[in-house]
Amino acid sequence: MKKVIVVVGPTAVGKSDFAIELAKRLDGEIISGDSIQVYQGLDIGSGKVTKQEMAEVKHHLIDIYTTDMKYSVADFQIKAREIIDHSDKPMIICGGTGLYIKACLYDYVFSDQDGAGIDTSLEKYTNEELYAQLLEIDPKQAEKIHPNNRQRMLRTLTIASRNSIVQSEVIASQDHQMIYDACIVGCTMERSALYKRINARVEKMFEDGLQHEVEQLLGKGVHFDDACMKGIGYREWKSFFDGEQTVQQVKEEIQKHSRQFAKRQYTWFNHQMDVEWFENQNPLEREQMLEKLVTWYQGN
Repeated sequence: MKKVIVVVGPTAVGKSDFAIELAKRLDGEIISGDSIQVYQGLDIGSGKVTKQEMAEVKHHLIDIYTTDMKYSVADFQIKAREIIDHSDKPMIICGGTGLYIKACLYDYVFSDQDGAGIDTSLEKYTNEELYAQLLEIDPKQAEKIHPNNRQRMLRTLTIASRNSIVQSEVIASQDHQMIYDACIVGCTMERSALYKRINARVEKMFEDGLQHEVEQLLGKGVHFDDACMKGIGYREWKSFFDGEQTVQQVKEEIQKHSRQFAKRQYTWFNHQMDVEWFENQNPLEREQMLEKLVTWYQGN
């Protein structure tokens, strides 16, 4: 099996910096496991790596979709595997979208309908109504989905409407064997320090012109119901442009949602994947992990 290094962790913990340093030492390349950085023009709010960083280390699956396109876990699985399977370079998957990463590493098989779009008849329902349907149709899968995660609820209900079995049964019927020799490491730090870092990161996004970026997107015809605008850092602006919140309130919402997301990421990775965690902001632990990964990859 091909070797793959995976760098995971909560938002704002410093995954990208670590992955770039590791890629330089291995002469490797990075595959973005992020669901928003794939879109052109969504740079600041998605925490996208800079052009200079992309010039130093080749990054894949960044800026490859226009804002009118939809990007699914099935799309990521196909594209990431193609890159890994056809490259002689060491590959490092870096990101916080756990389901995307797991779908790439394990033998998940998606039905033909998985990437075929959402059943539009479901769009009329509220999140509460969708979750009620989910509890009735596929209670096992409902346990894994947050009641406010509208996209995942829509997708799961769409799968149920288009297939003879529900999504949880599709997943249960698969072996979930790892198809790569993957080493999965996780960047972490003390929770209160991480939350301060998240708040500071959002402040910098605003200083760097996040509001202007959103205004440009809207000016080009992008809507808040488009898939690209569902990510934290973008969806919160709808209330501002609807005249319901101030810029300060939007900032606080983004900070709050980012902290909540970080908490969910920890929970997901701890339950779904075998992750070796290390303190990325501790210079000694960081260096030890870098050396360990280089040795692991270069070993026979």
